[in-house]
Amino acid sequence: TVQTCRHIKRWVSPTLRELAHRVQKQGPQKPEPRAGFVEWNYRSELFAFGKRLNEEFQLPLLQTAFTERSYAHQEQERQRKLGIAESDLHTADNSELASKGAHIAKAYTEAYVQHSLPKVPAAGQQAIASYLLSTESLAHVSTHLGTKDLIFSSEYPPSNETLAHTLHAVIGALADSSGVERAFLFVRDFICTQLNQKDLLDIWTPEHPLQLLGEVCSQRKLGEPEPRLLGDCGKNTVLSAFHVGIYANRHLLGKGFGEDVQTATEVAAIDALQTLYEMHDNRRPFDFGLQLETKHVRLA
Repeated sequence: TVQTCRHIKRWVSPTLRELAHRVQKQGPQKPEPRAGFVEWNYRSELFAFGKRLNEEFQLPLLQTAFTERSYAHQEQERQRKLGIAESDLHTADNSELASKGAHIAKAYTEAYVQHSLPKVPAAGQQAIASYLLSTESLAHVSTHLGTKDLIFSSEYPPSNETLAHTLHAVIGALADSSGVERAFLFVRDFICTQLNQKDLLDIWTPEHPLQLLGEVCSQRKLGEPEPRLLGDCGKNTVLSAFHVGIYANRHLLGKGFGEDVQTATEVAAIDALQTLYEMHDNRRPFDFGLQLETKHVRLA
């Protein structure tokens, strides 16, 4: 039998150490756009983007959706310096598509929240919809859909504002390519689903819970809410705790704990509002398979 031995040259180890030392000396490298690699094929990436999402896009529209205005101006200036005629300098950007997509996303998100949380007041519904449509939330969705390396922008990596703007443009391009209904489903599947396993109280907390609870009880004819002290411990110490319950017509609406009676009363009022508005953690989960009819979405 022939035994093979692996031999490593003596120069390999010091060479690798020297290369590692040089990399460490230069410091962290700036992120390079994926488009700078040799094997990058932008048209193939656009086609794959639509197929990953199971959507049918018109490739020219999708490319326009990924073209930021800053890049379009930069490209026009570069072409002007090369002597290209003014009539050929037009480079489409995603401003119109983003405006249309933002309108569609806002309309459907508000309709979805209103349909899924019908007992929550308008202020709460607006706060939840604003959370879903915030720049941070949209940028998070856009990043995980893989738009980062497809965006034509004068900056890299793109900012959260650019990522959110591009996501709006993609929604607008989908509406022009496959219809508004497909754009609605896109918003539901990728934006509205950000509510999954979220504590709604972290998104919207009533500012004056006891006053709001009184108004709700009056509207629903439940009676006047009455806070009652259920228990306390550690009075006059730094570890004091008070247990307060709120009753209406001898029915317990909510209860809460706090370091003083006022705090415990506010927590109990918030707990009661969660019950009345059906916002508790143990409520029925959101239906992300829901298909709202177009007539229920307020598209101006």
